[in-house]
This record gives sequence, C-alpha cells and structure tokens, in this order.
Amino acid sequence: MMLKLKRFLQALGPGFITAAVVLGPGSLTTSTKIGATQGYEFLWAIVIAGVSMAVYTGMSTRFAVMNEESILGVIAQKFGKWFSVAIGISSFLATLSFQFGNNLGIGMGMETLTGIEARIWPFVFTFFAVLLIFYTKRLYRVLEKLMMYMVIIMILAFVANVLFIRPDMLKVAQGFVPRTFAMQHFDQLAALVGTTFVLNSALYQSYLVQTKGWGLKDKAKAIQDSNFGVFILASISLLVIVTAAATLKPLGIHVNSAADMALQLELLLGQYAKYIFAIGFSAAAFSSLVINAVVGGGLLSDGLGMGQSMENKMPRIFTVTILLIGMGIAIYVSSDIGNPVYSLIIAQASSILAVPLIAVGLILVLNRKDIMGEHRNNTFQNVLATLGFLLMCILVYIMVTKLLTYFKIV
Repeated sequence: MMLKLKRFLQALGPGFITAAVVLGPGSLTTSTKIGATQGYEFLWAIVIAGVSMAVYTGMSTRFAVMNEESILGVIAQKFGKWFSVAIGISSFLATLSFQFGNNLGIGMGMETLTGIEARIWPFVFTFFAVLLIFYTKRLYRVLEKLMMYMVIIMILAFVANVLFIRPDMLKVAQGFVPRTFAMQHFDQLAALVGTTFVLNSALYQSYLVQTKGWGLKDKAKAIQDSNFGVFILASISLLVIVTAAATLKPLGIHVNSAADMALQLELLLGQYAKYIFAIGFSAAAFSSLVINAVVGGGLLSDGLGMGQSMENKMPRIFTVTILLIGMGIAIYVSSDIGNPVYSLIIAQASSILAVPLIAVGLILVLNRKDIMGEHRNNTFQNVLATLGFLLMCILVYIMVTKLLTYFKIV
C-alpha cells in the first residue's frame, strides 16, 4: 500500500506546484476570515471555482501533451505577437497581487513567532528567494519536492483538526447550496473564488507538463495530475472554512492576525497552536512567494519572446523583479494602510483583474483544429469554459468597484 502511494506521488508534480502557487497566506487568510464571519455559507463557491479551475488546467494540460512549443509561442504565431505580449503582462500583474499577499503573510507569521515587526521580514525572505532563483540548479525539481511536502503537511494538519472538532455535518452540507447573501460580502466572495480559480496558474500548467517531458501517451496521467492538484487546493480551502466556521464563528472572533487564525487549531494543538500555525503560515507564504514569482516571470518572458525556461536569463530577471516589487508594495501597505488581514483579502481578490485575457487565449487555442487536432475542446468543455469566463468577468467588475473604494480613488 505504501509503495503504491509512493509511486502515485512520484508520478505527480505539476499539480502539486499549481496547488502550492495558490495555497499561500492569502488563501488561508481568506478562507479563515470567511469561515469565521460567514460560517459555512460560501462552501458552494469553492465547488464552482474548483470546477472552473479544473476545466482550464485540463485545457492547458491537453495543449502541453500535444505540442512541444510553448502555448504563448503558439498564440503569438496564430493570433499575433500583441496577444502573447498582453497575456504575459496580464500574468505578470496577476502574480504581483499574489506576491503582495505572500509578503504580508510572511510578515504576519514571523511577527507572531518572533515579536519582530512584520515589515522587516519581506526583506529577509525576498533575499533568500533571490538566492534560490539565481543559484539553484534544476530549479523545477527542487520546487516540485518542496511544494509536495508543504501541501501534504497542510492537508494532514487540517484533516486532523476537522476530525477532532467534529463540525455539524448537516450545516456543512447546507453550505454547498447557494443562498441569499448581502452585497457587502462580494469582495470576500471574489477573494474566495480567487483562492481556487487562478488562471495564470492554469496557463502555467502547460509549461510544467512540458518540463516534465510528458507527451500524448501520458495524456491520461497528466490530466489526472491536473485534476488532483485542483482537488487538493479546493479541499484545503474547504477544510479551512469548515474549521474556522466550527471554532472561530461561535466565539465571535474577528480575525485580524495570524494569532487569531491559529485559534482554529487550538483544540488540536493546545498552547502550541499559535506557534505551529505561524510556522506553517510563514512556510506556505515563502513557498508560494517563490513559485508564484517563477510563474509570473516565466509567462512574461515567454509572452515577450525572451525565453520560457528558468535556465534562461530573462525569466530569472523578471522573476526577481516580481519578488522585489511585491516586497515593496507589501512593506508600503503594512506601514500605511491599516488591517493586514483585509489587505490580504484584497490582494487575493485583485489577482483576478488581469486574467480574463488568459481565458480567451486558452479557449481560442484549444478550439483550433490545426493546433489540437481531435483533442480540441468539445461542446461540453466549451460550455464550462465559457461559464468560467463569465464568472471571472462578473468578479472583475465587482472587484474594480471595491478596489476603487479601498484605495480611496472614488
């Protein structure tokens, strides 16, 4: 049994990395905040977002096993260089939103652990991330191993906690049925969908599959890996919401720090919960910080026609640029704009602003017979992809209004 499990995990890789990109501090914070305030009400949103993400990662994976050239390279050839450049820039902007949240998460977690001011820590961890990017050989394999262990640890921690607290399963089941909710919660809903439906990560799945060396004969395995990665990230979001709903909401706790979030693990871990959660929170932030920057840097570089592999110069330079800008924004926000938890939620939600163009690119490519042959989208896949695109557009409209208010532009 253990041998079969080991072989199964060894066969995976891209799915774990995709999950780890999303499962940073923004995801954990957003899910905790929503569970603590709304209870089980928004569990249905995770399912919808998960299905949408699975559709787009599946599309990206099918392209990868069919083609040796990168997806942005094909888009540039078939639809014009401007399109690949626009997608590259959109991906860069989306990853900056996540990066801002990752830096805030590192600061929150390390301040809880050490008592040293939160805004110091982005400097420290960004420095180590830059060293990793420039001086690690075979970066993909290192990241694959790191992400796999981090994600497994998070799953085990929250599964154990849910089993221990024994939530009301009837209420959990009711949470999967959409009900009436107030307009003021749309920013949280957008952030929650943004924790799972992350199109720049879905697009980068094709690069990860190609790096793995999988071809058409590996299609079934690659799709399985893709779906497994989405299942992991959706499941962790669900587990965090259920845990927070069962532990924090009855106590009326307002989540304003990593220590507040750690209270949901206190039943299982006792007085050590705060420190163990802070370690995991910081580690998740750092792993997401690195791989998220790699995604944004790689997609921007390839979109501009400057190379896609992290062994090349320009993807590394763009990756480091994301690390530095994300650090700077986080330090500014933590110094000048109030509540870091709400800032994390805004960062998570605003990541969706730049990505509808990615959805358009994937849909166009996956419907071209000269690119995909008999493996192009069927009618059902196109319907699901279109619904996912419409969902993203609605959330973008909502978040534009919220962000204008948040930054006091209107």
